[in-house]
Amino acid sequence: MELPVAQEQHTDLVARCQEGDAVSFKKLYEQYARAMFNTSLRIVNDRTEAEDILQEAFIEAFHNIKTFENRSSFGAWIKKIVINKSINQLKKKKINIVEIDAGQQYETDAEPVHDESETRWQVQLILDSIKKLSPGYRTVVSLYLLEGYDHEEIAQIMGVAESTTRTQYIRGKQKLLQILKGDQ
Repeated sequence: MELPVAQEQHTDLVARCQEGDAVSFKKLYEQYARAMFNTSLRIVNDRTEAEDILQEAFIEAFHNIKTFENRSSFGAWIKKIVINKSINQLKKKKINIVEIDAGQQYETDAEPVHDESETRWQVQLILDSIKKLSPGYRTVVSLYLLEGYDHEEIAQIMGVAESTTRTQYIRGKQKLLQILKGDQ
């Protein structure tokens, strides 16, 4: 089976990195740095911290490149490293995600219903509004909406219960809607 050209080049770049080729390290960095910076920035909401996380993530990835086995793309691998480092940075600041009590039910029926399909917001306005969320809400909303992770994956990444990520997402989305409407 023949690989698509982009995948073949990607696989070749990783193989050359595993052999210690500095030019290939640079090419992989250039290919993924901007997207990984944006991923980290959406979580930590601080440019300097996001830059530091980006550098640390690539150092870790390149230090461990020989263990990379092409079971996923290099992009998926480095993204997981960036997200974990970003969340760890939030944890260092002792920004906690509130666990809900096991017996507590979160009533979504009592929530006001928003017709999101009719609301057309500009992408930049939404991204700017996400930055205004508290770190816990911002992290879950970013991972779910922008990075495409499901609640099970987010719970695993963050080390919390899946019900917690669902609750944080619902509350974060409501808060985001308030910000977008100017209620905040």
